[in-house]
Order: sequence, then structure tokens, then C-alpha cells
Amino acid sequence: MSLENLCYTLQMRPIRSSEIGTYLYCRRSWWYRKNGVESENQAELAAGTDLHKRHGRQVVASALTRTVGLLLLLAAILTLVAYCAAQL
Repeated sequence: MSLENLCYTLQMRPIRSSEIGTYLYCRRSWWYRKNGVESENQAELAAGTDLHKRHGRQVVASALTRTVGLLLLLAAILTLVAYCAAQL
């Protein structure tokens, strides 16, 4: 049997990093998810998803604020250099 046929026989697929994380955190949870068993704590999972979304928005807002701050600092330095050059 060739390796290609073996792959189709075993139905191999890529393993995602989230699967590895789930397995390392809780093997039983990984097994349930692999076998299609729904979690009983859907409210907690939804709350966790919302928390991650809020955190993601805060990270983006922080990065944008930092970028704007750096651009304003650059503009201030360039204005100071132009002013000093005009005084000479």
C-alpha cells in the first residue's frame, strides 16, 4: 500500500494549533470535540468569546493610538527642525 493510499484510508488531515492546545489542556475535552459532543457550558463559552473579541478591539485601538502618537511626535520634530532652519 502506498503512502498516498494510506493517507486516504486513515483520512489524515492537518492538526490545528487550537486542537493541540485543547488536547494539552484537557484530553477529554479534545476527545468530546473530536467526536462531536456539544459542551454543556455554552454560556461560559459565549462569555469567553465575547471577552476575547473585546480584548482584540482594545489591542487594535491601542496600536492605532500608538501609531497616531508617533506620527504626531514626528510632525512636531519636523516642525521644530523647519522652524530652527528658518531662523538661521
